[in-house]
Amino acid sequence: MNIRRKRRLRYSVVFGSLILAFAVIVVLNINTGNVKISIPDILRILFLREGKEVEYNIIWKIRLPRLLMAAVLGGALSLSGFLLQTFFANPIAGPFILGISSGAKMVVALTMIFFMHRFRQVSSSALIIAAFIGSLISIGFILLMSRKVNHMATLLVAGTMIGYICSAITDFIVTFAKDSDIVNLHGWSQGSFSGMSWGNVRVAFLIVGLTFVCTFFMAKPIGAFQMGEGYAQSMGINMKMFRVVLILLSSVFSACVIAFAGPISFVGIAVPFLMKKLLGSANPLVVIPGTFLGGGVFCMMCDLIARMAFAPTELNISTVTSMFGAPIVIFMMLHRKKGK
Repeated sequence: MNIRRKRRLRYSVVFGSLILAFAVIVVLNINTGNVKISIPDILRILFLREGKEVEYNIIWKIRLPRLLMAAVLGGALSLSGFLLQTFFANPIAGPFILGISSGAKMVVALTMIFFMHRFRQVSSSALIIAAFIGSLISIGFILLMSRKVNHMATLLVAGTMIGYICSAITDFIVTFAKDSDIVNLHGWSQGSFSGMSWGNVRVAFLIVGLTFVCTFFMAKPIGAFQMGEGYAQSMGINMKMFRVVLILLSSVFSACVIAFAGPISFVGIAVPFLMKKLLGSANPLVVIPGTFLGGGVFCMMCDLIARMAFAPTELNISTVTSMFGAPIVIFMMLHRKKGK
């Protein structure tokens, strides 16, 4: 009973701290920018929907959509990494490392160039479908290789090579595309939450929200799978269907992130590792919501730094996530080596 109380207290402290950090970063993101807006004006604009037109538009049409997308897509990317780590039973597996992000980026780039050339515009749904197809193509190659390769380290190297191949194809296509067809492609290809609209927010909330609910309902099968494949089968879990669902859910999360914000590195590996350490548990019932919330906080913080570190010049979001995420991954690898 004492252990249960300690565990519940730990969960409460971690989730309470995350919620507090979320609230603080929300305030900082809304209040920070090249145009200074006072706290009373911000509150009036947010809750009474009144204020100066310029300040109103800055908050409602620029800062708030961007903030919400950073939170939602950060959570989605973190859960995508968690699902891949569960599937491959390796904490270093993630959409960026396995080349899944690069595959999605390649197909999205092709789609953007085609639609911009033919129709001068491209819809969010088309980009999401393209990113989903790209994710599945990359995962398909990884799964084919996993049948031939016994060592996870070799599989991770193979995933990295797939990422390089996809990136090379993307660069080749972009090099010979017309400038008018790739007007937004360069910024997107480096990862960015800028330029988000309320239409993007609605689509992302719908897709990520439904996928999150499906993932949470998978918590018990995931928990059983973590105990071993034999144990999961003894609990009546159809392993083929379980693996397919894991891949599909992870692909949807990755596709949504790539379609709207471009490739973002290390979030899918670093955040699940941090949350498991903070919670002191691998129980999916707490790790899944914790990872989603932690990913949102992490990406909102990184986006704030990307906007303001060298303002008015804005850094790419992947630059900042790499600065914080890569050391965490290095620590994780060293920690695992010592554990062995």
